[in-house]
Amino acid sequence: MDTAILLAQNQNTDPQSVIIIVVALAIIVVIMGVLAVMANFFWLWAQSFTTGAGIGLRDLIGMWFRRVDSRMIVRSKIMAVQAGLGMNEITSQALEAHYLAGGNVSLVIRALIAARKSKIITLGFREATAIDLAGRDVLEAVQTSVYPKVIDCPPKGAARLSLDAVARDGIQLKVKARVTVRANLEQLIGGAGEETIVARVGEGIVSTIGSADDHKVVLENPDMISKSVLAKRLDSQTAFEIVSIDIADIDVGENIGARLQADRAEADMRVARAKAESRRAAAVAAEQEMMANIEESRAKLVEAEADVPHAMAAAFADGLLTVMDYYRLMNVDADTKMRSSIADVGERDKPVIQSVN
Repeated sequence: MDTAILLAQNQNTDPQSVIIIVVALAIIVVIMGVLAVMANFFWLWAQSFTTGAGIGLRDLIGMWFRRVDSRMIVRSKIMAVQAGLGMNEITSQALEAHYLAGGNVSLVIRALIAARKSKIITLGFREATAIDLAGRDVLEAVQTSVYPKVIDCPPKGAARLSLDAVARDGIQLKVKARVTVRANLEQLIGGAGEETIVARVGEGIVSTIGSADDHKVVLENPDMISKSVLAKRLDSQTAFEIVSIDIADIDVGENIGARLQADRAEADMRVARAKAESRRAAAVAAEQEMMANIEESRAKLVEAEADVPHAMAAAFADGLLTVMDYYRLMNVDADTKMRSSIADVGERDKPVIQSVN
C-alpha cells in the first residue's frame, strides 16, 4: 500500500500503471475474502464429504446467506446418516426449513435416533418436526414411550399432601397414588398433559372411596381403587397412556360423619333456643297485656263502685230501695269481707315447705 501511494504521488508515474495496481490489489482482497469464506466452511464440507452427508460448499454458502447455523445442520445430518435414518425425508433443505421455522433440529434428530434404536416406536421426520413445533419435547416424549414415567398424585409441591375422600360410613381416608404413564405420540399434539391425568385420577379415587359402604373395605382391598379408576379410561384425549395406578399410601383421617352430626345437633339446638326465646318473649308480652287488661278492669270496677252510692241514693229517692233492703245488702257485704279476711289469715298461717336437695 505504501508503494502504491508513493507511486501515485510521483509525477512521473504512468496513470495506467496506477489503475492496474489498484485493480490488482482489489482482486487480491476479493480472493483473500473468498479463501477466508472457503476456509470457514472447508472443515464442515470435509466432515460432510467423508461421512456421506451430501452437503456441498454451495449448500453451506447458501446457509450462510440465509443466516442458518450450518454447523448444526451438518452435525445433525451426519448424526442421521451414521444412525441409518432414511435420507428421503431428512434432507438438508428439510433441516433448514425446520430451523427457520424455529424448531430444534438437533433434538428432532436425537429423538428419531432414539425411536429407531428402541425398535418399538414408529416415528417419522414429519411427525417429529410437527411435535417439536407444537412446543412439546419430542425427545422426552420418545423416552417416555420407551421408559414409562411415574406421576405422583397429588404431585410434589402441591398444597395438599394427599387425596382426601369420605366413605359412606363417614370416615375420611387420605390416599397417595402413583400413576405410571407412557407417552402417546399420536395424541401428543392437541392432547391434554400431566395436569389432566392427575386431576382425572384424583377424581376417580375420590369417587371410588365415596361409593364404598365401609372404609374398612377400602383398607382391606386398596386394589379396588386401581381397578375402578383404570376401568374409566381416564387417558382418553390425553398425550399419555395410563399403564398402571398404584396406591402408595392410605391412612385413616377424621370421622367426618360424626363431626357433621355434632354440627347439625348444635345447629338444631341453636334453632330450638331461638324458638324458645321467641315463645318466652311472646308469653311475656301476653302477660303484660293481661296485666294491662286487669288494671283496666280494676279501673272500671273502681269507677263502677263510685257510682253505687249515687245509684242507691237515686233508688231511695224513687222508692225502689227500702231501708231493710239496704241493711240486707250491708250484711251481705260484711259477711263477704269477713270470709275474705279469714281466707287471708289461713294463707298466712300455712307452713312453708322447702325442698332439700
